[in-house]
Amino acid sequence: MSPAVRIGTMVPEHADQVLAIYQLGIDEGNATFETTAPTWAAFDAAKLPDHRLVALDADGRVLGWAAAVAVSDRCAYAGVVEHSVYVHPDGRGRGVGAALLDTLIASTETAGIWTIQSGIFPENTASLALHARAGFRVIGTRERIGKHHGTWRDVTLVERRSPTVS
Repeated sequence: MSPAVRIGTMVPEHADQVLAIYQLGIDEGNATFETTAPTWAAFDAAKLPDHRLVALDADGRVLGWAAAVAVSDRCAYAGVVEHSVYVHPDGRGRGVGAALLDTLIASTETAGIWTIQSGIFPENTASLALHARAGFRVIGTRERIGKHHGTWRDVTLVERRSPTVS
């Protein structure tokens, strides 16, 4: 990662940039089934407050973000989250995604979370490679799980089981 990039806690002042990066990912077509970024109120309500991160350049501009949501309110799944990582096109190839993911892993392990999971479109090879480098494993493919712009899409399920949280 570029030394001019630092990872910090996502705060409301980052909202416009975070949502703009989210929309850029949506517009590229291989990041999510969503078609528009949510409002900040909806985003804020959905994401776990202790696991929201931004990558900032030397000028304080957001280059990427990561966040997690609980997968269930059942106590058996208390240590399982689903996450997202989005990087602005200007931040790609600079280690931003890896830094965000590494910091998210650290924050979730500190909180006693034992599994981080996500669903990734198979065409998003950069994200699959990023996750593999961070210790995620492919656990399967959900075939034709949903329609995206009228086309059935598969989703590759990945997860990382913490070696330190038991």
